[in-house]
Amino acid sequence: MDDLIIRNARIVDGSGAPAFHGDLAITDGIITAVGVVEGEGRREIDAHGHLVTPGFVDIHTHFDGQVCWDKLVTPSCWHGVTTIVAGNCGVGFAPVRPGTEDELVQIMESVEDIPGAALHEGIPWGWESFGEYLDAIDTPYAVDVGTQIGHVPLRHYVMGDRCYDDATAEDIAAMAELTRQAMADGAMGFSTSRFYGHRDKSGEVIPGTHASADELIALGEAMGEAGHGTIELVSDHLNEPAELAWIEHIARRAGRPLTALVNADPAPALWELADALNGEGHHVRPQVGARPASLLLSLEGTLNPMRQFASYKQIRDLSIDEQRARLRDPEFRALVLSDDLRDAPYPEVTKFSRTWHRMYVLPADLSYEPTFEDSLQGIADAKGCDPREALMDAFADGQVLLYLLGNYPGHLDEQREALLRDNSVFGLSDGGAHCGVLCDASVPTYMLSYMSRDRDRGETLPVEFTVHKMTRDTALLYGMDDRGLLAPGFLGDVNIIDFDALELSPPEMIDDLPAGGRRFVQHATGYVATIKRGEVTFENGEHTGALPGRLLRGGRL
Repeated sequence: MDDLIIRNARIVDGSGAPAFHGDLAITDGIITAVGVVEGEGRREIDAHGHLVTPGFVDIHTHFDGQVCWDKLVTPSCWHGVTTIVAGNCGVGFAPVRPGTEDELVQIMESVEDIPGAALHEGIPWGWESFGEYLDAIDTPYAVDVGTQIGHVPLRHYVMGDRCYDDATAEDIAAMAELTRQAMADGAMGFSTSRFYGHRDKSGEVIPGTHASADELIALGEAMGEAGHGTIELVSDHLNEPAELAWIEHIARRAGRPLTALVNADPAPALWELADALNGEGHHVRPQVGARPASLLLSLEGTLNPMRQFASYKQIRDLSIDEQRARLRDPEFRALVLSDDLRDAPYPEVTKFSRTWHRMYVLPADLSYEPTFEDSLQGIADAKGCDPREALMDAFADGQVLLYLLGNYPGHLDEQREALLRDNSVFGLSDGGAHCGVLCDASVPTYMLSYMSRDRDRGETLPVEFTVHKMTRDTALLYGMDDRGLLAPGFLGDVNIIDFDALELSPPEMIDDLPAGGRRFVQHATGYVATIKRGEVTFENGEHTGALPGRLLRGGRL
């Protein structure tokens, strides 16, 4: 008798092959049969009319701190995710010298917009090495948790206050040795950032941004010696020959997969290199998100365009409901309309706050594919008013504004084409990061409900393709060859989805982080059940109490 049998399902198995109807059986956490299943199960679920997919594997989440206090790993678990990878973009919390924890927290808070107070209160500090950090987070979860070692804590640990400077040969050798040890202890990979948008609280780019090719090659080769793991990087230089040269060197010498984030930068030279190297049997995978890099602007969040008006000081300490009421008051609106605009400390924030034609009222269908008519400038033009009035109207109505980074052309055709490229890999959810400006942990639901079903401004993606990109493809990139496929012998991680009813909820701000920290979240409807290692963890969106997830250690799956 099997532990669990799912009957009458429309099975999308994660391979990319066409969907088929059948049953699925799981025993001892492993799939035992797919197709026609005879006999009975200790529990049976009738999935008639529903999709059955593998659990989703999210490889870019920044849950490094949150896994210390949130064993469900919300909100990713609400969206069918059963495996996450953290330690992204070069930031993390190990190794760390005792007494310097706050410096890593400050960098994480600045780069990833995770409240520092929440990290201090929620993280039970006490480790020094990366292996000790893994031991500390080796607890039960609703999902499986893996993490990478980041370049920032490596440099900070080895170089101390010099971590922003050029590394010496001795520094590089010490970092390489720590990388070897981290991989032996179970790191899933190594990550680094060469992105100028990643800055600490003083405005300086984070440690490692200007690291030499020699340093990066040494760390990549140290990781390659482990025989497992993936290299992840975010860079502003992906079209520059020097950057591509060390990427190619690592791909050839280390023999490990490498994934580079390309969401805001199309990086044609990287795609060409990936095509060439993958044709030779190497693994370079440009990482693409569900939609262009974006920001949510709101009264409650990190980016509030009202702050550029001096008059806003009169109401900024009021409750959100009181602020919304005052935004409708004619006298207050007149003050805002007469204000001179104040620049923010950083030019990027100023741009996000007043580029009216790129600030969109989030479409009611949550398409994240707005048109000019959805922008504050478009709304103002239609009404014959100032864009400031459109801004105040939107916030007074409780709406969230969407700012799309990069060169958004008014549609997602280019995003779709990037996802369809042979060597792309799906990622960039930032599930536990950018708490005050983002909620892209919801992207699995978005990919299925919008990009694969509801999109009417261009072609959709086949459901089978979308499921493959979020399951088997992401799992294999990080060496997790035991999951992401509904076939006998594979891990019993499964979603049962009412595809017709699958729907995202609007973003909402809640204050459930430690120390009262706030974050955007999005819920979803349509997940009939999420199953981890054969145990139902979520049923109709509610946690069952089961925690069958565990820490994953690279090289030991």
